Amino acid sequence: MKNLLKTGLIAITALSLYACGGTTESVEEVNVYTHRHYEADQKLFDMFTEKTGIKVNVVSASADELIQKLELEGANSPADVLITVDAGRLNRAVEKDLVQTIESETLNTNIPSKYRDPENKWFGLTYRARIFAYSKERVDPSELSTYEALTEEQWKGRVLTRSSENIYNQSLLASIIAHHGEEAATEWAAGLLANMARSPKGSDRDQVKAVASGEGDVAIVNTYYIGIMLNDTNEEERKAAEKIALFFPNQDDRGTHINVSGAAVTKYAPNKDNATALIEFLSEVESQNFLASINFEYPVNPSAEFSDLLKEWGNFKADEINLSELGKRNKDAVVIFDRVGWK
Repeated sequence: MKNLLKTGLIAITALSLYACGGTTESVEEVNVYTHRHYEADQKLFDMFTEKTGIKVNVVSASADELIQKLELEGANSPADVLITVDAGRLNRAVEKDLVQTIESETLNTNIPSKYRDPENKWFGLTYRARIFAYSKERVDPSELSTYEALTEEQWKGRVLTRSSENIYNQSLLASIIAHHGEEAATEWAAGLLANMARSPKGSDRDQVKAVASGEGDVAIVNTYYIGIMLNDTNEEERKAAEKIALFFPNQDDRGTHINVSGAAVTKYAPNKDNATALIEFLSEVESQNFLASINFEYPVNPSAEFSDLLKEWGNFKADEINLSELGKRNKDAVVIFDRVGWK
């Protein structure tokens, strides 16, 4: 049964790539498995093809599905590049031996070491900060300070966030474990759970909408969602985002927690050189500027420009922890969430 599933999955993947106009035999192509679902990414792939002549074939699915697909396909996988969000997921691909080390002077120059795997098995492309979205009407920003302070009595019944199954919250807790240890991280998770305005649920956008409607006063969300909502064609999304303001926590100590979206060359990439060339292209200033302006993400390339909205939000101190540490502590974070009852 396992072999049948494996064979079927490989066939489906091959058909998907063929439908995109590529074949697994062509040397002038690169096959991308991506969790990202943004129009900006496809435009960049088109720009890469125009510049190099290398066609980009895309298979989209969730990160977990793509990692499982790579496992099942093994050495027969047509995939060249894995793109996903969160260092925890990227580290999962490393632990499962699904990606390979890439030696590239371009990538080492364009991407600071804190945004890539220590062994260069994955490379960050953008980063986002996990900040507080607070009600302009009901919260004085002088009341806000740190992630840890949200466990204090004054925030009881006022905090909103996603479930513990969400990788963003898992990585946030992993960062707290890295800085303070498991005991302190457990106390934080239990304290925040006790202060929640409702059972954790929904997306980051849903947290913003809940603050806007008065269901809670402070939400823990990623920055780029705010940018997307403020520029959404849906009036409800825009109005909800306009009712909140951003606060970057922990500016007086370790800095605000950040995470990346990133790319890796798969272990059995049939088009390794093309895969490396694509990631290098995505790390270049022009590509980084494009992602920052269209998707409201922070560019990892220090020579790239922040979008006008990101500049409006101002500079902030980011946590300097190497993001690979988040993946290493992911399992501990999941255990702690389960222990305190954060569903």
